Amino acid sequence: MIIMRTANQCGKADYGWLQARYTFSFGHYFDPKFLNYRTLRVLNQEVLAPKAEFQPKSYPHVDVLNIILQGEAQYRDSEGNNFHARQGDCLLFSARQGIRYSEHNTSDTLPLTRLQLWLNACPQQEARPLQHRVLPNKPLTLLASPTSENNSLHLRQQAWISYLVLQPHNSQILSLHGKHAYLQSISGNAIINGNQSRDIKIKCGDGVFIQEEQNVMLQTKTPFRGLLIDLADY
Repeated sequence: MIIMRTANQCGKADYGWLQARYTFSFGHYFDPKFLNYRTLRVLNQEVLAPKAEFQPKSYPHVDVLNIILQGEAQYRDSEGNNFHARQGDCLLFSARQGIRYSEHNTSDTLPLTRLQLWLNACPQQEARPLQHRVLPNKPLTLLASPTSENNSLHLRQQAWISYLVLQPHNSQILSLHGKHAYLQSISGNAIINGNQSRDIKIKCGDGVFIQEEQNVMLQTKTPFRGLLIDLADY
């Protein structure tokens, strides 16, 4: 079963210095039907104006994945660590109790656009230092996993996050670990279908909940970039 969640159905915010789209309840946006999806707690796309910043804040016990789609950012924590990220960088923070984190758009002219995911972390696993990798220009790349397989970032959760870069009129079979997944279109249009579902058209910014499917087929209409979050059954 595949269930559409269009970009227009998501929560939105426009504060001038920040424009955001929220897949799940976040900040001022609350929808009791969309609090989370199993261990996936947050999926936001946010645009920070030039020189804008998020003030230092703490996080719950989650892993925070930031994917820089445009611009540059400076990240700092209250222990004095900092990291400069640019377009194409993927950063994974293991949030720790008592530590505060900030984010700053360092450009005077360009907005900062990024995706941010929160996944609930297993309480038994300790926090790791900041992890980093560059997004490759490949059809299907495993970005993060619980086992760090294929040089992926280490998640403190049974989840697998993959990055898709497909050319027009291509197809890609996506094999899933569990019975639940979420596919987010970053850019481009495609058709997705599974063994138990009809063809569903997805456009830029749309997402789909995938349930009870072992494999799904993605067929592109345009150049397509997307993110597949594959979630365990427990």
